[in-house]
Amino acid sequence: MEYYEKRLSGETKYHGVIVDVTLDDVALHTGEQVRREVVHHPGGVTVLPVDENGIAYCVRQFRYPFGKMLLECPAGKLEPGEEPRAAALRELSEETGLECAELVDLGAIYATPGYCTETLYVYLALGLTQKEAHPDQGEYLNVEKYPLSELAARCMAGEISDGKTNVAVLKAMRILEERNG
Repeated sequence: MEYYEKRLSGETKYHGVIVDVTLDDVALHTGEQVRREVVHHPGGVTVLPVDENGIAYCVRQFRYPFGKMLLECPAGKLEPGEEPRAAALRELSEETGLECAELVDLGAIYATPGYCTETLYVYLALGLTQKEAHPDQGEYLNVEKYPLSELAARCMAGEISDGKTNVAVLKAMRILEERNG
């Protein structure tokens, strides 16, 4: 059976800098009516740069909602009208100072589909060239380098909590293993 939900009406409860929150009245496939809270997010990108020696570049930054420093792939939100590929190249340059010869599309993921519209586009950057990093104002981060195999082991051991980083690292590991035979 195919299930569906149809929005009947909604009210914006919060309009923020990055997200908006609506409370929607929804009709279920059964005819029942329910309410759904939805966080509307513009979407984002994450990109894992890996050099020719299998060294991956990540960033460690303070994440206010969790009150601690997290290790993550470089990432950021999409600007209005910005294509994900362009955003990935922008974030790679801003946060690490890296440029790449090849940007491999690893697909899109829904971070929290139960209540949020955010789509994250995941990329692998190869053929790296180091330039100067230029983080956004108010963005403080440290670039850290790890063998990709170590990052994958840390993901599997539950030592890296960030979802987009887990997806990027494990997909990149698989892609590179397939390429290198």
